[in-house]
Amino acid sequence: MKSTSSPYRLEMPEAEVWYAPGFFSAAESNIFFKRLLEEIQWRSDRVRVFGKWYDQPRLTALYASNDHAYTYSGLTLHPQRYTPLLQEIRQRVENHTHCSFSSCLLNLYRNGSDSNGWHADDEKELGRNPLIASVSFGQDRSFHFRHKKDKSLKKKIVLENGSMLLMKGETQHSWQHQLPKSKKVLKPRINLTFRNILPTGQTELQK
Repeated sequence: MKSTSSPYRLEMPEAEVWYAPGFFSAAESNIFFKRLLEEIQWRSDRVRVFGKWYDQPRLTALYASNDHAYTYSGLTLHPQRYTPLLQEIRQRVENHTHCSFSSCLLNLYRNGSDSNGWHADDEKELGRNPLIASVSFGQDRSFHFRHKKDKSLKKKIVLENGSMLLMKGETQHSWQHQLPKSKKVLKPRINLTFRNILPTGQTELQK
């Protein structure tokens, strides 16, 4: 099924970010949300921020077609194998982007109190210019960008149910992003971030 609205590129210097609203229909998005909520083995972890440990304000899971672990904020996740549903969603994303994705980091934001602070997906195991496809199901949430050097450069977008956000090129070198808390949000959101995680010690994808 094709997107109900054409993808468009966000106006952000030193970045290439595309947004595709309605990438999945509302009906199938609602079905996928319910199945992911039930089928994924969600976990609650503690992360290290500025030397202190905190409960991560969301639930996470890592699935992949390989056994490459992913480490961020002092936390190392070891993947489980893709489920049939994740395989189906990944295939749709790959058919659209003409790229393959070995791994999927999932986030479950249970309500507006769950969030993800300012960061860039620039870990070494993601390669030099990582391609990240972020799919959203459930509650619409505001998503923010800010330039690493010029803090006056900012961008906000609402990630809608069934949408896909694609970050590529040098985006992670120049920009950070966050999903802030919101007092207006009551319902949960599930986010799937498809990416390629390299083996430990490898810094670029093998051609």
